[in-house]
Amino acid sequence: MKAIVVTDQAEGTAGMTLVERPEPEAAGNDVLVEVHASGFTPGELSWPSTWTDRLGRDRTPSIPGHELAGVVSVLGYGTTGLSVGQRVFGLTDWTRDGTLAEFAAVEARNLAPLPGDVDFTVGASLPISGLTAWQGLFEHGHLRPGQSVLAHGAAGGVGSMVAQLAREAGAYVIGTGRAADRQAVLDFGAMEFVDLENDSLEDVGGVDVVFDVIGGDIGKRSAALVRAGGTLVTIAGPPAARPSDGLAIDFVVESDRAQLGEVVQRVRDGRLRTVIGNVATLDDAVAAFNPTERTNGKTIIRVRP
Repeated sequence: MKAIVVTDQAEGTAGMTLVERPEPEAAGNDVLVEVHASGFTPGELSWPSTWTDRLGRDRTPSIPGHELAGVVSVLGYGTTGLSVGQRVFGLTDWTRDGTLAEFAAVEARNLAPLPGDVDFTVGASLPISGLTAWQGLFEHGHLRPGQSVLAHGAAGGVGSMVAQLAREAGAYVIGTGRAADRQAVLDFGAMEFVDLENDSLEDVGGVDVVFDVIGGDIGKRSAALVRAGGTLVTIAGPPAARPSDGLAIDFVVESDRAQLGEVVQRVRDGRLRTVIGNVATLDDAVAAFNPTERTNGKTIIRVRP
């Protein structure tokens, strides 16, 4: 099969190459998925799990990518809950070869059915952003109707999902970004917009939940905006500051079939939009991940036409 591999962390996306690799085998409780579309998060090239296995042993050349949409082609021994020929999407294990390939072996529990009216390209764009937003808001932030949410980077992949899901849940949403992001952030459901380059973040006042995807100084300043009993939720690493009378939680997204179902149902009925920028083929993936111009939205690799 064709696959994208990486061998040197220092080279980043420029070090990706398209090669021929053996098709993976479906182990117990796995399925082999014929990949139709794959997502990719550039940050994963800095994750230790991209380069080593669970025991810390080098596993390069490794196949990156952890989001996929495709069709089940083989069931591993003991696998239940899915069937051959079924359309699926989901999030793969961090320490196994990923989804920038024509086939991927995935634990069945990490996949959810992909409805026939949702395109594979859309399906591949949902797992990381959708699950991250869902888990941050509802599992870790314990968001309730009537509360307020400060969603950083609300025009981006995760931030836009945070804004939409929070608004649907009955929260008052304040979104942040660059000046050029204002209209997009408002379109995603924010009631207010804060230009992080020109506005004063401190003017926001107190909020119940801060969802931070930026970290650094922005994350540190955001801790002071959390009301008593509120929560700072971050995916940007351990927080540099904590609310004086609240919680600070950093987390790593986990796959969840039921939550994937919640996310894709909202896409189907128009309550949730995903941000897709460039769509490229597997043959053109390396160039797509090293663009000469900035693109808005997630790059998706369409592995099969």
